[in-house]
Amino acid sequence: MEYREIVAVTGLGGLYQLVTTKSDGAIVRNVADKSTKFISARQHNVTPLESIEVYTTGENVRLHEVFQKMQEHEATIPLADPKVVNNDGIKAYFKSIFPEFDEDRVYVSDMKKMLKWYELLKGNDLLHFEQVTEDGEEEIADAEVVASETNTPVAESATEEADSAKAE
Repeated sequence: MEYREIVAVTGLGGLYQLVTTKSDGAIVRNVADKSTKFISARQHNVTPLESIEVYTTGENVRLHEVFQKMQEHEATIPLADPKVVNNDGIKAYFKSIFPEFDEDRVYVSDMKKMLKWYELLKGNDLLHFEQVTEDGEEEIADAEVVASETNTPVAESATEEADSAKAE
């Protein structure tokens, strides 16, 4: 299981691994208890974690960048427990690890969810973010090689490869 396979499902708590998709829904595996279930597309939306962005005062950042900051500061700043720490404590924790957070648009409930997700990902050894950024770079490098061999423009072959990778 990799970070790019992890999804959030509306209406269901926790995180899930996307096993496969169907025309009327998807089959997902709960990251915490490894149970597998079918979710209907009529009742639930599936959102990959790597596509989630967090509001900042500047340019929005990807969720994995926030998790990376949490991981980097874990030795110096203890992780806030969303069940114990009050709302002001959670806001202070996020301000200390990521000062650019937009306090008006990132709600405390979102911060609590990020803390829970981080703990879940850490517990399942899924905090390998260098793979997230390197995969994108490797796809472009591979596309350049393919393009030079087939005389196809790089942008077209990179798009085709990205689309085929998503289909898998």
